[in-house]
Amino acid sequence: MMRLLMLWMLCVAASAYAGTRMLYLIARNPRKAWSMAVAHDQLANAATNGHMDETISSRANRARTNGRRWGCVLCRLLDRIDKDHCTRSAGT
Repeated sequence: MMRLLMLWMLCVAASAYAGTRMLYLIARNPRKAWSMAVAHDQLANAATNGHMDETISSRANRARTNGRRWGCVLCRLLDRIDKDHCTRSAGT
């Protein structure tokens, strides 16, 4: 149990560092910042019981295709920000 708590603290620290580094990279290296955004997306998807190598957008696209309400709602929201986002993210 104690080892898992220590691992959790390291993960929290790594996440804080990654978020700060991403902010820096937005100005200095947007391509790398985008890559880090995808990694955060995959982490969030894994944390919500999705596959660790899939983005939330890709998962939402599959859910929308299967008529799941949450997928339809999320894809509609993402499409307002970035046209056809979920469709383009299929398989990522």
